[in-house]
Amino acid sequence: MASSIAASPIQIFCKGILFDMDGILISSIGSVERSWTKWATMRGVDPDDAIRIAHGCRSIETVATLRPDLDPEVENGIIEGLEIEDTEGVNVLPGVLDLLASLPPDRWTVVTSATEPLARIRLAAGGIPVRAGIITAESVSQGKPHPAPYLAGAALLGFAPSECLVFEDAASGTKAGRAAGCTVIATTFSHPIEALGAAHYLIPDLTGVTAEISAGGDAIALNFVPLPV
Repeated sequence: MASSIAASPIQIFCKGILFDMDGILISSIGSVERSWTKWATMRGVDPDDAIRIAHGCRSIETVATLRPDLDPEVENGIIEGLEIEDTEGVNVLPGVLDLLASLPPDRWTVVTSATEPLARIRLAAGGIPVRAGIITAESVSQGKPHPAPYLAGAALLGFAPSECLVFEDAASGTKAGRAAGCTVIATTFSHPIEALGAAHYLIPDLTGVTAEISAGGDAIALNFVPLPV
């Protein structure tokens, strides 16, 4: 179970913030579902299974799970191409731009299961100003729910994982952040509360989440109202 127990404002401190992309910064659900449905139809896979497994995981691991008899690199290239071509309906989520504008650019980054070309196309489509360095599917050998992506994200910012805060929306991502030793805040954008038990706190989205930088610039104070669970 998540550890948030009261719907009252709280403040937590960190040095760096690691944002998942889809479902946290932007919504690309339509593109994801259309692309995986096309691939699943091509490969004789149940589209519902493909969509369910794909969310929050690297596509190369999803295709390997669904069709282990096929070359995962080749299939990954196909699904990536489908997703890159489909940016219809990709948009920034509530509260995101205000929160990012309040953060020093060297104190946050994106940790996504998408490939770098796909991530940058989607972030640009959503109008997200992103730093040069982000953690993508190519950055690690093991994807979420393995902690490797968030360990890499913390290292990229130059902080210990325990000094970093993770924003996630997927069960696999909350598990990855928790296993890495980060504090995890999950939104209920795409997954039911029951699936987000690895998170420390739950919120509907980033609306109303504010950040204050300490006078010395060492700490970030995050203010938000968690959902009661």
